[in-house]
Amino acid sequence: MADRVTVIGWDGSPLTEAARSALAAATLVAGSAHHLALPEIPAAAERVRLGSLDLAARRIAGHRGSAVVLADGDPGYFGVVRTLRAPQHGLEVEVVPAVSSVAAAFARAGMPWDDAQVVVAHSRDLRRAVNVCRAHTKVAVLTSPGAGPAELALLLGPVHRTFVICEELGTEREQVTVLTSDKAADHAWRDPNVVIVIGGTGPGVGAVQPTAEGWGAARSRSGGWIAGRDPNYPPAVRGWALPADAYGSDLGEGESTELRAAQLARLGPRVGDLVWDIGSGSGAASVEAARFGAAVIAVDRDPDACARTTASARRYGVQLQIVHGTAPLVLEDLPEPDVVRVGGGGAAVVAACAARRPERIVTHAATRDEAEAIGRALAEGGYAVECALLQAVELDTGAWTERERSVTFLLSGRRTHL
Repeated sequence: MADRVTVIGWDGSPLTEAARSALAAATLVAGSAHHLALPEIPAAAERVRLGSLDLAARRIAGHRGSAVVLADGDPGYFGVVRTLRAPQHGLEVEVVPAVSSVAAAFARAGMPWDDAQVVVAHSRDLRRAVNVCRAHTKVAVLTSPGAGPAELALLLGPVHRTFVICEELGTEREQVTVLTSDKAADHAWRDPNVVIVIGGTGPGVGAVQPTAEGWGAARSRSGGWIAGRDPNYPPAVRGWALPADAYGSDLGEGESTELRAAQLARLGPRVGDLVWDIGSGSGAASVEAARFGAAVIAVDRDPDACARTTASARRYGVQLQIVHGTAPLVLEDLPEPDVVRVGGGGAAVVAACAARRPERIVTHAATRDEAEAIGRALAEGGYAVECALLQAVELDTGAWTERERSVTFLLSGRRTHL
């Protein structure tokens, strides 16, 4: 095992005394090509170009002598320190940090970032990063080859955002470009780069125009207390599956508080997910899925329902993509969902959703015949089906008499591996 392992972060500025001292004593130095070209590296030191971090960690673990690993920015923030300290390698490391690329990017933009979401984008799971950009108004994306600004823009599609693209931070070729997301796909961007994605409206963040002056609109009104959240977090309204008066309108048959609570519990929307809410009605389910951090596409054929959903989203400060159209036809051009709520359309719409293979599908039925038809559609689509009969009775607590009763079949499908 290496006698000493030092991880040095580099942000383009001159190396600190501690970093130069560690490099001078190194017998093995690992890093990217631009790191290995640094003049401070001893001529006699073995040089390892970083590709697979696991392979490099095994090489370092087997080395006798002093090893140094060079990394961009803060190596403890989405960096190499986690891999080197993994139990299978057993390496104890000393860290000499530098300014992280995320901090540098926001500094170039002149923006605070304690309320930003930070995600790492890889080509194998780029859609997760895109869904965070759909759902949140300030996101920093640490990109990688094949998962850069152009690919982000293409997957965002009609969801328009402002991109602040910071290329090769800390080098002589550093460049910061501000443009709208629909223009980003037309350019070739240099690696490495960080993309700050700004957009939508909500508490603490305004619609940002692609100019330096516009960045000021994204500044927080007040200081926050927890990273990655709006400065005014927690929201004024506590809880979920809120009552009808929380949405300022009468809820539809499939939007009752009890049914919504059961549906959301089975869907389990979370950060990085894309939720389809088909037949969104008042937007209650859409808004509550978005409050869990998921990206949501709300679909309804009724323009008045779309308007109510828009109003609900504004009221609670969440980002929704609202699509006016009739399912299942309108679903063909939508991006792949992780979970789906079907508020209307019956077995035909459920079958069309099952064909897209989301992890979970939930819906409801008013009659047993309709429930059986939906259950068959789910089963034939490769889903394990659960059905429960929900009965809710609202009581007048003054007289303790029954005020309203509802009975609904709740159906949910969980994707199987077949």
